[in-house]
Amino acid sequence: MPWVPRRHANYLDREQHSTQVPHPFRYDRRMMDEVAVSSKQLQSQATKRRLINAAFEEFQLYGLAGARVDRIAERARSNKRLIYIYFGDKAQLFDAVVVRDVEAMIDAVPFVVGDLPGYAVELFDYLEDRPEVLRLFAWRNLERTHTSEVEQASYSDKVAEIAEAQRVGRLDAGLPAFQVLSFILGVVGSWMIASDALRRAACEGVTRDHRREDVRVAVTRFTTRSTF
Repeated sequence: MPWVPRRHANYLDREQHSTQVPHPFRYDRRMMDEVAVSSKQLQSQATKRRLINAAFEEFQLYGLAGARVDRIAERARSNKRLIYIYFGDKAQLFDAVVVRDVEAMIDAVPFVVGDLPGYAVELFDYLEDRPEVLRLFAWRNLERTHTSEVEQASYSDKVAEIAEAQRVGRLDAGLPAFQVLSFILGVVGSWMIASDALRRAACEGVTRDHRREDVRVAVTRFTTRSTF
């Protein structure tokens, strides 16, 4: 074995030791950068969620025109400037809120073309439990003509499924498929958008269960083949 000065031998021993057993407190710089980026992303996502939630409360109460960015930022405990950084402007924030709630409704209430009365009842219950969502959608219909790709695809798919069921004879074809879907949605929301005068004219003792059953009966009647 060649002779190695003791000072160099100690150095080699340390190098071998450090290669075999990494120091527990020695961090890779790139790893630290990745952790920092991940932390910033989490903070950014949390801020966006707070803004979306605060914007929902504002928009469902006041609509797009009446909503105030200052109130949204204050409710979200965030800087108003971040609304413009993350969403562009108030209208785009409104659209983002609508898309979120449309997607939530689609996920929560699956469309079953083989049980349209059941679908109508499920949608009825969903909106009865969330009147603020229905108000948000009403504001959107009043103030925005733009609809998201998610919503467009959802309606297109539902109409196509109804049309196919009509074609093969599983649903009555007396009404166009789009009209069938329109009537279902109209029946579901009829009482929710009724005027106070109509509500007063209703018989006393009409409960949510009664109205739910009325939705089922109505949708059954105009989607059953023998109806027309």
